[in-house]
Amino acid sequence: MTIKPLADRVVVKLVEAEEKTKSGLILTAASQEKPQVAEVVAVGPGGIVDGNKVEMTVKVGDRVITSKYSGTEVKCDGQEYNIVRQSDILAIVE
Repeated sequence: MTIKPLADRVVVKLVEAEEKTKSGLILTAASQEKPQVAEVVAVGPGGIVDGNKVEMTVKVGDRVITSKYSGTEVKCDGQEYNIVRQSDILAIVE
């Protein structure tokens, strides 16, 4: 099964949280923050959203930073994804 987003929505797969700090300390699962960096898996076509024309600026394969608690979590074929609006994407990581 595949997920095909509509309008200005983007399907992203979260990148695993860091298990070590830069100094080498190992973090427990409880102390790890929810990751904000994600990889774009699918992109909607854009179009007219709330009366405004939306052009999609992200593409499949981009690594992006999303708002911390944005989107809807879904599971598909054992994988966890987030579906977010393009406006919930804060930056593209290059």
